[in-house]
Amino acid sequence: MPEQKTVRKAKEDKKKGKSPSTQAGEFVKEEIEHVRKGKHGARSAKQVIAIGLSKARRAGVNVPAQKGAAKTGPTKTKTSVSKTRSAATKNALKKEGKAAASTTALSRQAKAAAKKRTATQRSTSAKKAAKTRKRTKG
Repeated sequence: MPEQKTVRKAKEDKKKGKSPSTQAGEFVKEEIEHVRKGKHGARSAKQVIAIGLSKARRAGVNVPAQKGAAKTGPTKTKTSVSKTRSAATKNALKKEGKAAASTTALSRQAKAAAKKRTATQRSTSAKKAAKTRKRTKG
């Protein structure tokens, strides 16, 4: 379940007319923090990003699914939570590594993703980003 401040920031981004990927970025940032604090485990930076995007989709952000991704229906809500299982999960997550959310791992993932795009695609998105950036005086 995403934190209320994250949902609020994503809604503000939507009101401002920002892209779905910008809105989803709030959820990805939250997930990175969760992995770094040990609240959640992940084996790779790609997994951290995927979990954040999944949370964004469930919160109503219109992020398109990756090509070839399986379509899933609404998830069932659980009625009761076992204290023993919950404690065991927390202990297991504490033992998980935090390297997946490190600056180095995230940088490596971003570079690898950028390499898959053509120069034209990168240039187009950079120009689009420059148009949406706020201009500062001075």
